[in-house]
Amino acid sequence: MTEQDTTALKKALKLRSRIKKKKPKFVRQESWRYKRLKENWRRPRGIDNKMRRKIKGWPPTVSVGYRGPKTARGLHPSGYKEVLTHNVEELEKVNASTQAIRIAHTVGKRKRAKILVEARKRKIKILNFREAKEVIREEREVAEEEETEEKEVAKKEKLKPKQKKSKKRRRRTEKQ
Repeated sequence: MTEQDTTALKKALKLRSRIKKKKPKFVRQESWRYKRLKENWRRPRGIDNKMRRKIKGWPPTVSVGYRGPKTARGLHPSGYKEVLTHNVEELEKVNASTQAIRIAHTVGKRKRAKILVEARKRKIKILNFREAKEVIREEREVAEEEETEEKEVAKKEKLKPKQKKSKKRRRRTEKQ
């Protein structure tokens, strides 16, 4: 990519984010009125429909005017095109300058590690790499919490006062 292309792409991404902030949340007509209707967008089609006729006071309908710039469509906010990868072989098809990978959620730890190593060699950007770090951090925190709980339990067991003998035991000792 040339410098002009990258600057144009950055401008388009900024414009897209600005447009996205102004874009309303499109709702199905009268979904607020009936519980049985979900808010999922459905195009109003009736001849007397107020939303279809864009009458004032009714929610906005989906239209081309809300669309983002053509160059930014389908791109990740970082400017790369997302490619979903399941294994190391799929990395060969990736162009590091324009595409970034997202490792599929079904990939296990071992294969994920192989993909990460290969992607670093090829200098490919990984979009969901942070999640792996978070998982490791969470596992460490959970392990630390378990250790502290075990220590507390051990302290409590040491500090427990000797239990009193039951009534039956007391009677037996008294008879003897």
